[in-house]
Amino acid sequence: MHVGESDFYMDLLFYHVRLHCYVVVELKTEKFKPEFAGKLNFYVTAVNKQMKTEKDNPTIGILICKDKDDVVAEYALDDISQPIGIAEYELTKVLREEFKSSLPTVEEIESELSE
Repeated sequence: MHVGESDFYMDLLFYHVRLHCYVVVELKTEKFKPEFAGKLNFYVTAVNKQMKTEKDNPTIGILICKDKDDVVAEYALDDISQPIGIAEYELTKVLREEFKSSLPTVEEIESELSE
C-alpha cells in the first residue's frame, strides 16, 4: 500500500463478503509488543481512507501473535477506536503419519523464520 511517499506491506488483506468490510491481518512470530497495535491501526486507517467505499463497513484489524500478556494488550488497545483484536496462535505437533516426511517440522519452520 502506498501512503505518502512510502510503500507499506500488510501481511494479509481480505474482504469479508457478509460483513461488507476489509479485514487486515498481521502475523507475528513473537510475543505481542504494544507497537504492533500501532502498526495495525495504521494499516486499518490506510485501508479505510484508500480502499473502503461508502457501501463498506469499517475495516477490521486482527493481530495474531505467538503469545500475549492480556494487560499489555489491553493498555495498547485502550485508546484505539477502530475494531482491532489480538489473538494468540498455538502450533500443534499433531500431524498425520503420511504427511510427516513431506512437511518440515515446527522446529525447522521456527528456525527458518528466526534467521
